[in-house]
Amino acid sequence: MTPSAHKVALVTGAARGIGLAAAKRFLADGWRVALLDIEGALLESAVAALKQPDATLALTCDVSDADGVTKAIAAITARFGRLDALVNNAGTAVFAPVLETSDADWNRIMAVNLTGPFLCTKAAAPAMREHGGAIVNITSISAVRASTLRSAYGTSKAGLAHLTKQLAVELASLGIRVNGVAPGPVETAMAKAVHTPEIRADYHDAIPLNRYGLEEELAEAIFFLCSDRSSYITGQILAVDGGFDAAGIGLPTLRGERRNG
Repeated sequence: MTPSAHKVALVTGAARGIGLAAAKRFLADGWRVALLDIEGALLESAVAALKQPDATLALTCDVSDADGVTKAIAAITARFGRLDALVNNAGTAVFAPVLETSDADWNRIMAVNLTGPFLCTKAAAPAMREHGGAIVNITSISAVRASTLRSAYGTSKAGLAHLTKQLAVELASLGIRVNGVAPGPVETAMAKAVHTPEIRADYHDAIPLNRYGLEEELAEAIFFLCSDRSSYITGQILAVDGGFDAAGIGLPTLRGERRNG
């Protein structure tokens, strides 16, 4: 039995991609994991494939629904008795010029990417108070690097990055650390679907390590920030981007839509 065998994590947007990879990383270290996603059928399939029914809990929920989030946290504490980590990974994006970004798309992106983590944190913090814990918000390199087609997405992630710092200051008194992970281009199924070969080539040229990141590499960073090994780290945004931000090269443009959780 590992030291963290009885700890519990909640990962949102966990039916696929980075969220599912993070859930697997927690499970590998003996944690129990609640996986939450808006896509119920996909989530049930993903959880079934994990083949750890005693250690997992599937929760279908829209993170922008305050009542649904409250019920999800109640279900976690009823099942596992505690909550030690929250990974706010669920997000959505529509990439379009600002003049072509609809009010509905703007509002939905803000509701999921910014209000969602606020609601999840607000509901989870009381459950984490007894043992302390950690929250990791998944922001984006777009939070610190302005570019075309990302007015809504980039702004929502920049807001989340600042919310991370606000929460770190306020929740420290409860023994809760709050950090962020800012992915650069990641080798996910959705990235492959949205990024054309030309865009992928541009990204590779802009990344010092000359490759996309792996979901497992993001999961490792997330797990580290939730573990006792990072017990004195809070209020920080960790760029996991292969040196993309350090290189200072602009983001390629793209048009389309990506949704996760």
